Amino acid sequence: MTLCDPPAAPDLMHLRAQIDDWSRALGFQHCGVSNARLDQDEAHLQRWLDQGRHGTMDYMQRHGSKRSRPHELLPGTISVISVRIDYLPAASDRSQRVLDDPQLGYVSRYALGRDYHKLMRTRLQHLANQIAGVIGPFGYRAYVDSAPVLEKALARNAGLGWIGKHSNLINTKAGSWFFLGELFTDLPLAPDPPETGDYCGSCTRCISACPTAAITAPYQLDARRCISYLTIELHGAIPEDLRPQIGNRIYGCDDCQLVCPWNKFAKLSAEPEFRARHALDASSLISLMGWTEAEFLQRTEGSAIRRIGYWRWLRNVALALGNAPKSSAAELALTTYQDHPDAVLREQVRWSLARQQSTR
Repeated sequence: MTLCDPPAAPDLMHLRAQIDDWSRALGFQHCGVSNARLDQDEAHLQRWLDQGRHGTMDYMQRHGSKRSRPHELLPGTISVISVRIDYLPAASDRSQRVLDDPQLGYVSRYALGRDYHKLMRTRLQHLANQIAGVIGPFGYRAYVDSAPVLEKALARNAGLGWIGKHSNLINTKAGSWFFLGELFTDLPLAPDPPETGDYCGSCTRCISACPTAAITAPYQLDARRCISYLTIELHGAIPEDLRPQIGNRIYGCDDCQLVCPWNKFAKLSAEPEFRARHALDASSLISLMGWTEAEFLQRTEGSAIRRIGYWRWLRNVALALGNAPKSSAAELALTTYQDHPDAVLREQVRWSLARQQSTR
């Protein structure tokens, strides 16, 4: 990070207004600025880690205080620019219908289109270039889930919303169907008023709706029970006691957002990149189980799904088939992999076959 003499205060005030204009032109729906102080959030994070609720995500402990101290992650950081981009695709009206059909595979709505990481990083880089074009070189780095960053806390402090009982950020005018990104800077920008309200009120719909009871209390999430963690982050076998509750969710879970009353204000994304590809918004489990590795790689190119790899993808689909209605086609699809060399997949297939062949 290269530090430079900051612009004079009047220039910074004008620059702040320009940053808002540039961010909107780049397709971000909201932009805010915060300082780098996250003391209370650091204490909350440490309690969560001490309780082991991060599961096998050991990297969260290895990062130490970098996650809650931006200046340790990027020395010289003074201000953080947080941005929001809506991602809800047009196929969102099918969400509940897919969940209600156990023969289909449910993919979290954020992963139906192209991976958002590159798109947002590119746009944040453009924003940084525009800033530099006005004030000259300055110290910065763009982050989109690419480093240990408490993005929801920073976004809250920048006025983008509040952290709901399900631990997602919610905006009163946009719900929660959006991605977040950050630009750490060495510029002494005036911070926006933080969001200090909590508009969840007495609502507990997200807690009641969680299929695996991962939201153990308001604002308390146990990742070890969360379907997003189990289907995306967990490399090993998914605990047997949670498998029936996962249903047909094969990549992530949206249940807590689907029931949130604030999402009636969410707007469909205008981004072509976020549109569903390869019919992943409503594909049959049997057809997905039939994908070869080459087909998986081709159909998940440029997708967030690619990161879990072919075998974990099959593990998730096989689990969902174990929860699907009994059929000879489902048995046949599973039998193909019952002697597979991958032990985790092999065990999952055996469990699912037993479910298909049982009376339940």
